[in-house]
Amino acid sequence: MRKAEIKRKTKETDILLLLNLDGKGNAEIDTGIGFFNHMLDLMCKHGFLDIKLKCIGDIDVDNHHTVEDIGIVLGKGLKQAIKDKKGITRYATVFTPMDEALSMVSVDFSGRSYLHFGVNFEREYVGKFETELVEEFFRAFVNNAEITLHINLQYGKNTHHIVESIFKGLGRAIDKATMVLDRIDGVLSTKGYL
Repeated sequence: MRKAEIKRKTKETDILLLLNLDGKGNAEIDTGIGFFNHMLDLMCKHGFLDIKLKCIGDIDVDNHHTVEDIGIVLGKGLKQAIKDKKGITRYATVFTPMDEALSMVSVDFSGRSYLHFGVNFEREYVGKFETELVEEFFRAFVNNAEITLHINLQYGKNTHHIVESIFKGLGRAIDKATMVLDRIDGVLSTKGYL
């Protein structure tokens, strides 16, 4: 089993993450932010990730520190769990519909951090959750997982549906890109290293 345990405590957040990359999609998530809990739960369910995540953050200030720091912790956890990347398929591109919304999420476990975020939200909030934090989460996640991630909204109107499509897509892409194939000898790179 590819697993990780990450603890991170700052003056702004106190986070504990237990991650099983080869799970069944079981999640126990408490970020203090209802909508964010929901999105992470969807990511886990559709990515077959088992996660226990607890964050005590300064959400009395706003949601930014909590969302960004969880991105950092999840990125570090994924990097730790994937280990040396031997045998993984490395790439995945998925299109995920959510009613009228359709997103494309494409990932490369390259060892190089890069985020393209091709989504413009028409609403500033979904409930009490700031939509600008979606990109902040993914940037922190990518930088700490050391992956390349491209996210594009093909189309969509409902902001909740758009964000949901993206998080489901991320889970699906992680699952596909981290699958181990017997016919891959070492890592899938002509350099012999990822």
